[in-house]
Amino acid sequence: MNAPLVECIPNFSDARRPDVIEKICASIASVEQVKILDQHSDLDHNRTVITFVGPSSAVEEAAFQAITTAASLIDLNVQTGEHPRIGATDVVPFVPIKNITMKECVEIARRLGERVGNELNIPVYLYEEAATTPERRQLENIRRGEYEQLKKEIQTNPDRAPDFGPAELGPAGAVVIGARQPLIAYNAYLTTEDVSIAQKIARAIRHSSGGLRFVKAIGLVVDGRAQVSMNLTNFRDTPVYRVMEMIRFEAARYGVSIHHSELVGLIPQDALTDTASWYLQLDHFEPQQVLENRLTQASSSPQSQSEQREHRFSFLEDLASTSPTPGGGSAAAYTGAAVASLAAMVARVTIGKKKYEAVEKDMQELIEKAEEAALVLKHDVDRDANSFIGIIEALRLPKDSPEQQAIRSEAIKKATLYAAQVPLETAKHTLAAMELALIAGQLGNANALSDAASAISLGRASITCSALNVRTNLISIDENEETLRLTSELKSVEEQAEETYRAMQETLKERSKLSLPA
Repeated sequence: MNAPLVECIPNFSDARRPDVIEKICASIASVEQVKILDQHSDLDHNRTVITFVGPSSAVEEAAFQAITTAASLIDLNVQTGEHPRIGATDVVPFVPIKNITMKECVEIARRLGERVGNELNIPVYLYEEAATTPERRQLENIRRGEYEQLKKEIQTNPDRAPDFGPAELGPAGAVVIGARQPLIAYNAYLTTEDVSIAQKIARAIRHSSGGLRFVKAIGLVVDGRAQVSMNLTNFRDTPVYRVMEMIRFEAARYGVSIHHSELVGLIPQDALTDTASWYLQLDHFEPQQVLENRLTQASSSPQSQSEQREHRFSFLEDLASTSPTPGGGSAAAYTGAAVASLAAMVARVTIGKKKYEAVEKDMQELIEKAEEAALVLKHDVDRDANSFIGIIEALRLPKDSPEQQAIRSEAIKKATLYAAQVPLETAKHTLAAMELALIAGQLGNANALSDAASAISLGRASITCSALNVRTNLISIDENEETLRLTSELKSVEEQAEETYRAMQETLKERSKLSLPA
């Protein structure tokens, strides 16, 4: 198989000194097999984003060289700019592209973090999928108060102690390292210079204040215009066009409109295809209708059967290995994804059949929801494995003094609680997939009824496995308000799953001679 391909998109707190950016780029390019795809510098933000790809080991080394170079050239004590920051190299995310899992990207992030802390003496915080506590998954939590506030708190506040490196900030500040899914950095400029309007729109659209899921946003003034600066963390579940239309709608409230927009770095082709399809109202559009996509497909050599088989069963091989991850929780999520996929399949074999014309629209909507559910559950496979790694990291914390023991104990508690929250979310996602499979079984092609019933049975087993993982982790935590809430939510999911299972039993009786075990 081809070598694992990883993308890295480090953000550096400088854009106004071209010689500095050139030296950072040169340090990245000096590593063999690494290719720089894009560089975006914003003078108002005083921030540069560089995108590069390559084999995992080469990308990891290039990221270290870039952090080293930036630390020697950027002094946070004198650096200013519109964009929040805590370090010369502010954030370093790794994104799995090809033949590599999220779990492996997490391992890269943690390995690099430890090296930066030990060799460069720079504090390192792990975020997103690499985070060791739930609070540190979100970048904005780590970057709260920026460099100036962190410099004061890092030595005295245990909650702000770094994952690696010293609890002290030098001129290079700290660096946040992690692993995540593809992100779209996207800015919309308004026909006004009033920053308060951009801030109000940002508040309306970002998820943390009640807006759209997977949207992070702030309001700034850039080039004399109010700007809504955004990170879109899951373009499939919250597409670009939906964000754009909500900004347009909110802007109209204040008598302004969108002047223009810009991308920072690169964007997945699927995001643009989805946007074009939505605006052109191409309801039955397929990506292979794009000429370039068809040419690429025609010119690329097909995978051999052995390569296809290796890719298809790689997770099962990982499951059978001596590694404790992936384990039962990941297997539950993998099974949940199969539930969603089966629901989509039943809907697809229903569409186009004259007998089922009346439900065709329902089936089209179901396919879309099932595919989204499958994506979420595939993501849960890695999340569960990473949550266990978080516990291991907490157990490795020093315990030589009472203060260290207290910090370690609290870290273990938080990591274990997070390890219980993840399988609970997997159970909820699987329940949603089961409900889609039930609809497919009730309305869809009767010839695929056994497939819908199989999905329901798999979902029931998946939720049982998830529940085992939730309860196993909660056992080690003293009962409190949070553990009681998680237990109550789990019981509700289990009860709803049983109701769905019984509903499928009734559907089988009505539509066939099949039956599910009691």
